[in-house]
Order: sequence, then C-alpha cells, then structure tokens
Amino acid sequence: MSSSPAPAGAAPGALKRFFDGDVWHSFCNSPTAIIAAVIAFICIFCALFAEFVAPHNPFDLASLELMDARLPPAWMDEGNAKYLLGTDDQGRDILSALMYGARISLFVGLASVALSVLIGVGLGLLAGFVGGKVDAFIMRVCDVMLSFPSILIALLIDGVGRAMFPNAHDTLAFAVLILAISLTGWVQYARTVRGSTLVERNKEYVQAARVIGVSPLRIMRKHVLPNVLGPVLVLATIQVAAAIITEATLSFLGVGVPPTSPSLGTLIRVGNDFLFSGEWWITIWPGVMLVLIALSVNLLGDWLRDALNPRLR
Repeated sequence: MSSSPAPAGAAPGALKRFFDGDVWHSFCNSPTAIIAAVIAFICIFCALFAEFVAPHNPFDLASLELMDARLPPAWMDEGNAKYLLGTDDQGRDILSALMYGARISLFVGLASVALSVLIGVGLGLLAGFVGGKVDAFIMRVCDVMLSFPSILIALLIDGVGRAMFPNAHDTLAFAVLILAISLTGWVQYARTVRGSTLVERNKEYVQAARVIGVSPLRIMRKHVLPNVLGPVLVLATIQVAAAIITEATLSFLGVGVPPTSPSLGTLIRVGNDFLFSGEWWITIWPGVMLVLIALSVNLLGDWLRDALNPRLR
C-alpha cells in the first residue's frame, strides 16, 4: 500500500533546495550582500518593533520635556546619556524618532512598490501577450508618463488629492501619497514585463497550451507570468529604495505624510531649520538613516540582479 508524502515535508525540502541553490551560494560568497542584508535587517527590525526597541515614545506628548529640547548627542559636552543621539526642538529623542519614522518610510515605500508591481505587471503582461492596438495604447501611455518628471507627477497627484479632500484624516493622506508614488513607478514594470512576454509567448510551451485549448487568461497567469517575474523581482527590490527616497522628498517639500506621523523626510525637513544654528544632529541623523536604508536595499538589488542572471554564474 502506497502512502502520499506528508505535506509538512514540503517546506524543509524547499528550504534544502534553496540553501543548496546558486542564489544562496552567491549570497554567502558576497561580503557586500551580507553587510547590506545585515544593515537592512537591523533597520527593518527596529522600525517594525519600535515600541519595544526604542528607548522613548517620541510622539507621546505627555512624556515630552521641553527643557530637554535641542540637546546634543550623549558624547558631547552638554549631552545627556538619556538621549543617545540628542533631541529635536520639541524634546523628542532623535534615536526613537528615527525608528518610528523609518517604519512610516518603509511602509509607504513597500506599499507603493507593491501597487506599482500590480499595475505594471498586469498591463505589461496584457500588452505583450495580446499585442496589436492594446499593446500600442498601453505603450503610448507609458511614453506619456515617461515624458514628465516623476517627482512632478507625484506632486500633482498629491496636490489634487489634498485639494479634493482638504479635511482628510491621516489614513487618506497616506493613501494619496502611496498612489502618487505608484502612478509614477508602474511604467518600468510594464515595459520590462512586456519585453519578456513578447519572448515567452512564441515559445513551444505556450503554443502547446494554445493547441490543447487553454484559455489565454490561464496561459498568461499559469505559464507566462512565472517566467517573467525574475526581472520584476530585481526591479522591485531596487525600486523600494527609490520609493523611500521619493517619499522623503515629498515629505521634505511639505506634501508628504502628516506632521502627526512624521517619516524620515519630515524629520529632515524639521531639522533643516536648525542646521545652520549649530543643532546639526536634528537633520543629520535622519539623513544618515535614510542613506543606510536606501544604500543597503540598492546593494541587495544589485546582488540579486547578478545572482539571478544565468550568464554570470
């Protein structure tokens, strides 16, 4: 009597194949990727568990001490060991504000990239597989989007959203910001997926699926899509850093997340007012945090691009 394999064995088997595969071997032999992964993990961990890791809650107004405002880092003469990286103009602990601000920046960046992937992959798959007038129309829309600076489109969408909903609460403000970044980032995914789909749709396995009567939607979803996701994964990894920087730029310009939930860009904008008065730490540390996150994600994206390229193995 034969017995079916236990479902629980699938996960260990998949993990074993991953750890024995080329991608993990490439990661273990790349010091740059390891360092970038460690930095990214620390930043993401501190952002996700800020309530437990941060020494203070910088947005709890009852716990703020205005007498502690503009204190320098702890190693400077007037510093306080209670505030390792100093305080801002409202007495908020800079280190704690970085952790809470990084959470908002990461959330906006990841959510906007996820929405961009959803829109871009869907339209690119449709354009490449169907072709004809549908392909021409989608590509002309991409050309129009590429003719405008991305930050200008984001500012326009954000301004229109705020004009339509002047009394919007924080959740709607986040939604408008994510939509503004997403509508400027989907074009690259659409063009990438379209090019890969044009190659895949003429291969034998797609032709065989058509012959046996498989519907076009199922062919796109089950056969073509899994084979075009490699470049999308690499592009999405790199675009996370770009989305975080775009969010910081919008927040620095005053059209980003609301002041009640400041991100790294908002903290940089607030600290910029005190940069030339000697309180450099108020804006420098959020800037350093932003650079670390963006640089580590970009380095991981570069490594992933090389690891998934069979010509470089």
